[in-house]
Amino acid sequence: MANAASGMAVHDDCKLKFLELKAKRTYRSIVFKIEEKQKQVVVESVGEPTETYEQFAGKLPADECRYAVFDFDFLTPEGVQKSRIFFIAWSPDTSRVRSKMIYASSKDRFKRELDGIQVELQATDPTEIGLDVIKSRAS
Repeated sequence: MANAASGMAVHDDCKLKFLELKAKRTYRSIVFKIEEKQKQVVVESVGEPTETYEQFAGKLPADECRYAVFDFDFLTPEGVQKSRIFFIAWSPDTSRVRSKMIYASSKDRFKRELDGIQVELQATDPTEIGLDVIKSRAS
């Protein structure tokens, strides 16, 4: 079903890959892209379970918008292993205005399709999604 605000549909593969990340931990990350011609959100890439946060962050283009999900593992101060699923709305300052508008107007509906997001971040440059930011938002 298309998003009334922006007319964007969500490809079934987006939901299936997210469920695999959440339930089976098949992936560490997923990067999503809006295909403007097809008017839908699609999976651009997935990260293997061994992928590091730095490798994931390197997949986000410097001058194009993306949505991304990252399954972040961490230890609590008590030494308990936990994980948080981050949703990142990546909208660099150097991306096209039209692209920023489409991603902004489609974000909430797309995020609702991904049941299980625990932390949301919006970022316009790499410092806003640095590992230190992720660590501070995880706990």
